[in-house]
Parts: sequence; C-alpha cells; structure tokens
Amino acid sequence: MPRRFGPYGGAYVPETLVPALTELERTWRSARRDPAFRAELRRLSRTFGGRPTPLHYAPRLTHRAGGAQIWLKREDLVHGGAHKFNNALGQGLLARRMGKPRLIAETGAGQHGVATAMIGAALGLATEVYMGEVDMERQRPNVERMRLLGATVRPVATGSRTLKDAINAALRDWIANVRTTHYLLGSAVGPHPFPSIVADLQSVIGTEIRRQSRAAFGRLPDLVVACVGGGSNAIGTFHPLLRTPVELLGVEAGGPAGRGAGAASLTRGRPGILHGAYSYVLQSPDGQVSDTESISAGLDYAGVGPEHALLKDTGRVRYIAVHDADALRAFHWLAEDEGILPALEPSHAIFAAVREASRRSSRQRVVVTLSGRGDKDLEVVLRAARPRA
Repeated sequence: MPRRFGPYGGAYVPETLVPALTELERTWRSARRDPAFRAELRRLSRTFGGRPTPLHYAPRLTHRAGGAQIWLKREDLVHGGAHKFNNALGQGLLARRMGKPRLIAETGAGQHGVATAMIGAALGLATEVYMGEVDMERQRPNVERMRLLGATVRPVATGSRTLKDAINAALRDWIANVRTTHYLLGSAVGPHPFPSIVADLQSVIGTEIRRQSRAAFGRLPDLVVACVGGGSNAIGTFHPLLRTPVELLGVEAGGPAGRGAGAASLTRGRPGILHGAYSYVLQSPDGQVSDTESISAGLDYAGVGPEHALLKDTGRVRYIAVHDADALRAFHWLAEDEGILPALEPSHAIFAAVREASRRSSRQRVVVTLSGRGDKDLEVVLRAARPRA
C-alpha cells in the first residue's frame, strides 16, 4: 500500500510504472539497512560533496533585522552549489544498485540537473535532463554546466515550458524506458516512494542543524526557516526537528505582487492530484492545473510535496508567501551585508527570516537554510529593477 501522509501522497500512475516504483521502494528499504551502502553514501557526501556544511552566524544581517540572531545553514557550499546534491547522490547509488545504466531528471532552476549530471559522471551513468525552454533561457549558465558534465539537456516546449512541463516530459520518458532507466526525481513530490526517499536523503540538513546549533549556541534554534517549491530542502530541514519545540516556517514564492497566486500552492491552492500524488495544487475552479509565475525558476511549480500538505493541515509548520520584489531585496541584503550571493529560491526565506527576527528578542536564534548559491541567477537579478531597500 503506497505510504500516505494523512490523506495526501499515494501513487496515481500508469500500471507500467508500478513495478518500477515497487522495485525502487524495495531497493531503498534494503539499502537503508545495508552498512556498506550507508558507509559509501557518507563517504561520498564528505569527500565528493563537502559535507558537513557549516552553520554560519550572519552578524550584519542580524543588525539589519534588529532582533534575534540570524544563522545560515550553508547548503550553497555543497559541491555543485545547492542542496540538490544530497538527493542526487543517494538516488544515483540506488540506480547503480538496481542495475539501471541511465538516469533521467527534470530541472527548473538547473541545480538538480547539475547535481544529477555530476552524479551520473561520477558513477558512469548516462544522463539526460528535461528542462522547460523558459527555464533554459533564464538559467543558461546551468544548462552549459550540465552539458560540460556530459549530460544531454532536452528542451521542453509544451505547456508553460517550465518545471511542471519538464516533469511531464521526464515521466513520459520513464514510462517508455522503465527497464533501463531510473527517474531521479529532484524534489519531495511525485508518487510514493519518492517523497519519502527524498525526505530521508535531505534530512542530513536538519540533522546537522540540530548538532551544530548545540555546538554554536548551546541549544536548538527558536525558529528554522526554509523556502518551499516542491519542498525538498524544506522537508530535509524540518524532518529531524518535527518532534522538537522548534518553530518551523516554510516560505513559498508569491510571484509579482498583485498578479495572481504566484507559485504558492500551500497558501493559495487546494488539494488535488499532480504528477502522481495527492497534495495541494494551484488549480482553476474546474480542476485544471494553473500556470505559475515566480522570479525564481526553482520555486515555479504548481504543486508541493504531500508531507508539506499534512504539516500545513496539522499546523506543525507555518507557511507563508513572499513576493518577487521582497526576494530581490533579500538577495541584495545578503550580498551586501554578508558577502554571500544567494540563489533566488532561498532569498525568499532570507526575507522572511529577517522579518521574523525583527519581531523577536535578541536572545532568540533564527536559522535559515541557504539552499543554493546565486551564480545561476545573476542575469535575472541584473535585468530586474532593484527594489528599494
């Protein structure tokens, strides 16, 4: 029975994919119990990926907020520049364990595509990445990085030509080539067991936050913040903290102010089925998936992982939306205050973290997951009108 998160999750897929999903779940359960697999995952995470990533105090950003201390979980320092490495490495090892010689992936901002291309090269697996034409244009540096790493990038010209359509194309490929191919899904979305596997592999983020915060300031944080698109960096941040008293805040892409729902499926959507799972989805009154809009390609998705849907309903995690202009403000704040160029995805979380810190006592500690670096977004940022500070 496919695992569900309350009413959410499941596996709403063609019969062709059921054996592949069953094989993937069986392989993951076996690998998790295998000391050799776990040791190789830890070794490559350390020697190839650069883990653990540091927990870094941001004094000037803290001064800007004028309240609680702000600390950054530096996933931008993972090899490849984003948290996507954590999941890609684990699933790449699973593909090899299943004897699948070919990887396919979808990507929006390009960071998951880059991570998949790196892992494919390192493990000797052929790699193809599907990417919407709109995202290819605004994330050109990552397209070239994927190609330099030996991956084939497949442009997707259907629909809105963004992440949703790239996932559709990758799923069609997987259906046609399921015996030889592993679909390395990049976020905590899709049919079971993908949301659980991605959450497990990304939980290294929250596990390190627990350990590092105790070492840095003697206790757990008061608040932990992460951006949410499909939800992989956020669920990896939140998962190890769910049974603690730490407040958790997920930040979605609100898009341009005054122009629709952006890509905020949790705060502005309603339950429905998208890409094989039941979760919150942005959709029209008659159930058609809505087009999304966000300055951040990696958050520009109409759905969200099913575990986030349950966490919203239970109230364990609070979810809000941040508009494009505010994310741009936070990008410039972090660059000029701390010498760090963030990706536009975590810039949404940085803005929310500063706003939250400003309302809190200086005795409190706020940790925000900096899920990726901003090299890929420089053209987008330079083309955008700079918001007033």
